[in-house]
Amino acid sequence: MRINRSLTEQIRMTRFEETYEDFRVGKLCCEEAAMILGCSVRHFLRLRDKYTEHGLDGLKDGRCGRSSLTKAADSEVEQITQLYSTRYRGFSVRHFHEFAKEKHNINRGYTWTRTVLQKANLVEKTGRGGKHRLRRPRRPMKGMMLHQDASKHNWFGDIICDLVVTMDDATSEVYSAFFCEEEGTMSSFRGVAEVIEKHGLFCSFYSDRGSHYWYTPVAGGKVDKHNLTQFGRALKQLGIEQIAAYSPQARGRSERMFGTLQDRLVNELKFNNINDMASANDYLINTYLPRHNKNFMVEPEEKKSAFVPFAGFDISNILCIQEDRVVASDNTVSFLGKKLQIPPSPYRHHFVKTNVRVHHYVDGSLAVFHGPREIGRYNAEGILAIEKEDIKIAA
Repeated sequence: MRINRSLTEQIRMTRFEETYEDFRVGKLCCEEAAMILGCSVRHFLRLRDKYTEHGLDGLKDGRCGRSSLTKAADSEVEQITQLYSTRYRGFSVRHFHEFAKEKHNINRGYTWTRTVLQKANLVEKTGRGGKHRLRRPRRPMKGMMLHQDASKHNWFGDIICDLVVTMDDATSEVYSAFFCEEEGTMSSFRGVAEVIEKHGLFCSFYSDRGSHYWYTPVAGGKVDKHNLTQFGRALKQLGIEQIAAYSPQARGRSERMFGTLQDRLVNELKFNNINDMASANDYLINTYLPRHNKNFMVEPEEKKSAFVPFAGFDISNILCIQEDRVVASDNTVSFLGKKLQIPPSPYRHHFVKTNVRVHHYVDGSLAVFHGPREIGRYNAEGILAIEKEDIKIAA
């Protein structure tokens, strides 16, 4: 509702005139007159002096009838509406405002920008807030709990793919994010490996009940914490607690983060004409994520970190698929339809009928281990690639 400032000014002066008359004849003291007018005694005395010297004209607000010194010119309003409608259509106001300041030197505030776009019918007015939610306290230190989740979406071009994100509960910092065709054990291994390589071991891992994270005997029921998946086995080897979420609301922090990514990242990839996964991953990791973390990270309650340096083991030999095999009479093992030929070894004459362990790595390569010793390394096609001497790994 627009306020008629002239009418308001007239009422204010009439009210002062009536109150001042009662004050003049002694019906009211200074304190009572000031209370009626809703001002301090000192301000009432200032108004009294102005009224005595200039009459009602002395009470007029000098700002009435003047244009605001900060009022935007019509050309500036037209510039920002044209910019949004021609180049940033679909961006949220907050997202557009950041780009306008950074790339187009428009220094108006967010509220002004939103009001201009709403008046031009370029963005809709939104209702206040959502449902009342109880806040789940964050972990006090970074590294105490990490969330991992994936969102299947039409992120770029005509491709529908998964975006896998690993973030810190204490700060909402995204440590790892990448696009892949479909989330699974290998994508989860990759996300955790990227965090450990940069920051170290963390305390606990929080995720949904996806089949690569947990075995769930009864659909929709509780997870089996004893019969572990390959991913669960790897976390147990690393001493990381695995926690299952039982509802989307329990993953609220991740859900809201993906809402932000779908709102912003999709528009930025489209704006930059990115239509393939390699380019999308490059933009996401090198351009978008640093700005996202700067805008949405929060300070942890405690400055200390719960991350623990990880050294002494080859992390890839833990964050991989491990399966046992028995060596055939021709010194080969079968895995994923491939025959892995074990080369001659200085440690044994042969490995026939020996129990060995096959490692399937995130990059698709393979290795065969006899106990802690690597006895064969293979590329993704199962062709013998490198012969190693002696590599110790975690039990």
